[in-house]
Amino acid sequence: MINIIKEFEINDAVFKQLLSQLSSKEYLWREHEGKWNLLEVVCHLYDEERDDFKTRFKSVLDDPDKPFPPIDPVGWVTDRNYSEQDFNTMVAKFLLERKASIAWLQSLENPPLENSYMHPKLGPMSGRFILSNWLAHDYLHIRQILRIKYNYLQYTSEQDLSYAGEW
Repeated sequence: MINIIKEFEINDAVFKQLLSQLSSKEYLWREHEGKWNLLEVVCHLYDEERDDFKTRFKSVLDDPDKPFPPIDPVGWVTDRNYSEQDFNTMVAKFLLERKASIAWLQSLENPPLENSYMHPKLGPMSGRFILSNWLAHDYLHIRQILRIKYNYLQYTSEQDLSYAGEW
């Protein structure tokens, strides 16, 4: 668990750097219809941090027989008006929530990581499973943010980027 917390701390800095000093053109740019822009990604990260991974990890540690609260990451995009949010405010809220998550995780002494909730569709979900997937979720969205930034560079520069190497 200590290694995962260290990775969360590293990713906190990565997210902060990747999402800093962006113009509205950049964070509102969309690769094409149906793809998220950076504002939507940040809102999603905030909601997942608060309402999915941390909540479900805490739930499985405290009472593995208790059903998880429902989540709807795709529906939240419209239900929570992601497109109407302020980008810099949402980045700040996400980073603050991440710091709170790290502090909480660091405060846990010998958490029962093998506690497991039997999810009706996914099967057993242990604390260790949720924690590992929480970190994997970070990596997926870091990759997504980099892909959006790469494609935005290609779009705005109108240059062939093949000299940089294969994406």
